[in-house]
Amino acid sequence: MELIWVIGILAAAVVGWLVGLLFRGMTLTKKAREAQETAAKLIREAEDRKKEIFLEAKEDSVKVKSDAEAENRQRRTEINRQEKKLNQKVENLDRKVEAFERRERTLTQKEQEIENGLARVEKLKQEQRQQIETIAGMTSVEAKEYLLKAVEDETRNALAQRMRQVESQLKAEADENARVVLAEALQRCASEVATEGTVSVVALPSDEMKGRLIGREGRNIRALESATGVDLIVDDTPEAVTLSCFDPVRRQIARIALEKLIKDGRIHPGRIEDVVEKATKEVEANIQVEGEQLAYRSGVVGLHPEIIKTLGRLRYRFSYGQNMLSHSYEVAQLSAALATEIGADVEIARTAGLLHDLGKATGQEGEGPHAMVGANILRRLGMAPVIIEAVASHHGEADTIGIYGFIISAADAISSARPGARQESVDDYLRRVQTLENIANSFTGVEKSFAIQAGREVRILVKPTEVDDLAALRLARDIASKVEEGLTYPGQIKVTVIRETRSVDYAK
Repeated sequence: MELIWVIGILAAAVVGWLVGLLFRGMTLTKKAREAQETAAKLIREAEDRKKEIFLEAKEDSVKVKSDAEAENRQRRTEINRQEKKLNQKVENLDRKVEAFERRERTLTQKEQEIENGLARVEKLKQEQRQQIETIAGMTSVEAKEYLLKAVEDETRNALAQRMRQVESQLKAEADENARVVLAEALQRCASEVATEGTVSVVALPSDEMKGRLIGREGRNIRALESATGVDLIVDDTPEAVTLSCFDPVRRQIARIALEKLIKDGRIHPGRIEDVVEKATKEVEANIQVEGEQLAYRSGVVGLHPEIIKTLGRLRYRFSYGQNMLSHSYEVAQLSAALATEIGADVEIARTAGLLHDLGKATGQEGEGPHAMVGANILRRLGMAPVIIEAVASHHGEADTIGIYGFIISAADAISSARPGARQESVDDYLRRVQTLENIANSFTGVEKSFAIQAGREVRILVKPTEVDDLAALRLARDIASKVEEGLTYPGQIKVTVIRETRSVDYAK
């Protein structure tokens, strides 16, 4: 019984499996038909789309071809128009060239006719000259010289007579006016005459101080002379030493430094350098004060600060022994007085008189006359052209000279010509020692130079990085040769070249 149930179950299972296979096959067949129909539909749609795209592409190609043909036609038309225009220009140019050629031929022909006419005129002039010479019995050159000589003699005689009359009259009037003007100016301005030498004496508390100033093996005196450029003379004069230098500024710095060292008591090379530096600053401050006081006393306002400082340096400048600061003040007052007498601008005359020797305070005399140096400084600092012209021309070194140039020149001469105001020998000495220093400074590698021993020795400090020991020897020989060639002096001049190397460090 159980076997029958098992067989029945198996049979039922087989029948179910067969029925499932049959149903599945029918389902697959239906899907296949549907897929075929879908594929056929898509193929038809693709064919239709392909035809549409082909038609659109064909239409686009036709449109592009049409546009290209239209553009080509337009360009061809423009090219034809430009070609026609160019042909017209070429034709016009050809016509102009032909016209120019015709004009050139006409001008050439007229030029030839003119030359022929000039030749005929020259021939007629020669014939007429020959006829005149035959009638007069002399050549044209002789006749011209005769007429010119006759007119010249007659004119010269008349002019000479007239010039003598005018000269006598003007001279008499000018002399009288000059006497009046100068007398009035001199009465309104009176100043003291003061001269300055080239040495200064410094008092010592005792003769023992001389040994301390000299130092061991002379190191202190060498350091002081090297730092200041001043010759320190220690002689038998009791309780005094002498400072000698042609430059009053250096001498003043050395005097102040020496007085400070004597008062302080600490005298050694390092201390000397510090004191000299402080003395230099003190002198610079005094220079500023002197310039301001000079401008105030002279009544000149509105000057550039650099001009004020340069004027202050005149306190330590001397010409022929005459102090330049006092001289400038005196010339300013005299110029104002002269301008008042002749009716000129008093302020311009006073300012030009005050600044007329500005070039002497700069130490640039080697660059030209001091009048031109001063004028260049004023021009650079924007002073009025009339003042610049007066300063530049007060010694007659400029191309022109105006009324204020004459006023300054006269005032300068009045101030300088007073008895005892100037000493010729002092100025010659100053010029010689300044030239000596300028010669030394003109060489490459020279840091600074000092003329000492009254101009009998020049000491040159060189830059150790640029001049070695052998170059220092050659430099001394070259400077000595140039001094022999370019300077006139009595006796001999010693040339000393100093090369010093310092190494400095700090302990912290």
